[in-house]
Amino acid sequence: MTEPVKMTEIWRGPLAESVHRGHAVICDAAGEIVDAWGDPETVVLPRSSAKMLQALPLVESGAAEAHRLTAEHLALACASHEGAEIHTDRVGAWLADLGLSDDDFRCGAHMPKDSEARNALIRAGKEPCQMHNNCSGKHAGFLTLAKHMGWGPDYVEPEHEVQKACLQAFEEITGETSPGFGIDGCSAPNFASSLHGMGRAMARFAAAEDGRSARESAAVRLWQAMIAHPDLVAGEGRACTELMRACKEPVALKTGAEAFFIAILPTRKLGIALKIVDGGTRAAECTIAALLVRLGVLDADHPATRKFMNAPITNWRGIETGMIKPVDSLL
Repeated sequence: MTEPVKMTEIWRGPLAESVHRGHAVICDAAGEIVDAWGDPETVVLPRSSAKMLQALPLVESGAAEAHRLTAEHLALACASHEGAEIHTDRVGAWLADLGLSDDDFRCGAHMPKDSEARNALIRAGKEPCQMHNNCSGKHAGFLTLAKHMGWGPDYVEPEHEVQKACLQAFEEITGETSPGFGIDGCSAPNFASSLHGMGRAMARFAAAEDGRSARESAAVRLWQAMIAHPDLVAGEGRACTELMRACKEPVALKTGAEAFFIAILPTRKLGIALKIVDGGTRAAECTIAALLVRLGVLDADHPATRKFMNAPITNWRGIETGMIKPVDSLL
C-alpha cells in the first residue's frame, strides 16, 4: 500500500515546523486517474463532500420538480452552511412549504458558526434549533424526498428508503460497492468508498450532460446550483465559498469533516478528491487551492487563494512568523 505523502507544510522562519500528509486524485470523464498522490485506493469516509451524491435521489425521483425546488434549494441540499440568516431563513421557508417544522428534522441542533447569528441567540437567551445545523439543507432534501415518496419520518435510519436510495446512487456513481458506513455528525449514514471512487464520482458530475439521462440531468442541476450560490454552500470567509468565487471558470467545491475536499470542474470534465490523514482542515484547504492552481483555474496570487495557500502566519503583535504552503510537487 502506498503511504500518504507530504501535501501541506507549516513554515516558521527557515524551517518546516509541521507537515500534513494525505492522498489526492484527479480523474477524467472516463473515471481514469490523471494524477495521483499517495494511495488512490485508500478507503475513506467523504463526510459532507458526498452531499451532492446524497442529493441525487431528490432530483432524480422528481421530488425536486414536484415541490418546485429552485437552485437555492439545491445549493442548500449540498451545503455545510454557517447557520446565518441567509441559510436558516431559506431552510425555514422550505420546511413551511412542506408543511413541516423543525421538529421533523433528525439532524440535531448546534450553535451557528456565523458570528452574527450566534451572538443574536446569546443576546436573546435562546437555544439554537435544528435549522442552525450546518446540514439542515441536506436534511430538508431528505424530508422532501420522503414526503414525495410517501416514506416514514425516521429518514436517517440506515434501513430507511431514503438512505437506501442514497446508497444506490452513491455506489452507482462511484462505481464501487461501499464497504460500509459511519454515522455522520448530523446522524445520517456516511458511506465509504475508495478515494478513486470519489474522484470518479466527481468527474462523472463534471462530465454530465443535461438531458442525456435522469442521473446526468440531476448532476448538472446540482453542480450548477452550487456554483450559482456559493454563499449558500458554505458562507462568508469559508474556503468553499471564497475559492468558488475566485476560480476563473466554473468550479464546484465542497469540504467534508476531517479534512476531506472535492472539486468538480465541468469545463475540463475533471473531478478531484483529497484526504488529509490527520484531519487538519487548514491542510485540506491549502491542498485543494494548490491543485486548482496547478490546473490553471485559480490564480496563486488571488486574494482569496492567499487566505488558504501560502497564507501568512502572524503572531499576536502582527509580525509575520511563517506560512501555510503546499509542497512543491503539488504545483
